Amino acid sequence: MNSVLFVCTANICRSPMAEGLMKIITRDREEPWLIQSAGVWAYSDQPAAINTIKILKEYGIDLSGHRSRSISQDLMDNSNLIMVMEKTHKETLETGFPERSPKIFLVSEMEGNMKDIHDPIGGTIEDFRSMAEQINRILEDHFEKIYQLSMS
Repeated sequence: MNSVLFVCTANICRSPMAEGLMKIITRDREEPWLIQSAGVWAYSDQPAAINTIKILKEYGIDLSGHRSRSISQDLMDNSNLIMVMEKTHKETLETGFPERSPKIFLVSEMEGNMKDIHDPIGGTIEDFRSMAEQINRILEDHFEKIYQLSMS
C-alpha cells in the first residue's frame, strides 16, 4: 500500500490541506492509499483553521471533521513517505526519528527545491488559497515521484 504522511507545525493549515488535496489526486487510482497528516508541535483535537476549511471546500473537500494530532512513532512507522512543509520540520523529525530520515522530504523537494511552504495562519484567505495552489501544483506535477517514494 502507498502511504504518505504530511507534517506541518500545528496540523490545522498546511498538512491537512495537503492531505485533502492528495486524497483527491489518488481517489480514482486502483491501488489503495493511506494518506494522513500530523503536526510536530500540534495540540491534539483542534479543528482545521477556518480558511483551510473554506479553501478545501472550493476543491470539493469537506474538512470540517478534521482534528489535529501530534506526530507519533506509530504514524512515522506506518508511513512510507513523510512530506514536511519547512526545513525545521524536517530537522525535527530527522532528530526525533533518525531511522526514518531517508523517508522524510520537504514537499518542495519533489520539484527539486529546498523551499519552505510558509504558514498562512493569521493571513488572508488569499494567503491560504495561494498556499493550496502551491501544494496542489507540486502534488499533481510530481505525482509519479511521490507515487514511487510512497510505495511499501
